[in-house]
Amino acid sequence: MTEKHATHSDEDTIESVNNDENSAKQTAESGTCENCAHVGYVHDKKKLVTRLRRIEGQVRAITAMVENDTYCIDILTQIAASNSALKSVALLLLGDHLNSCVATAAAKGGPVADEKMDEAIAAITRLVKS
Repeated sequence: MTEKHATHSDEDTIESVNNDENSAKQTAESGTCENCAHVGYVHDKKKLVTRLRRIEGQVRAITAMVENDTYCIDILTQIAASNSALKSVALLLLGDHLNSCVATAAAKGGPVADEKMDEAIAAITRLVKS
């Protein structure tokens, strides 16, 4: 039996595998899909953050309304407006996801495409039910 010693190329291969595993872990943690080089909303990020900050302000105002004993119907009106604004953000995100991650996976085909389609259908179902 011959004894195999780790050569430079073996170490490079091991390091490459470890880097691939770390990259996949970082991708999962960051929320980017493995089929895309970036998140699907990269082009709308500023718009999304602006809208979400506006919604955050609306929710704080609702809290203040409750603390100040504002009339119930006025509070409910503001809650409805906040819900509508959140749905608008969700639809923008969904459109970006479909046009980026899902389209990329569909172009590649195979099980990845099926998985992305199922994921998109589940997301749409959650939005419709909310």
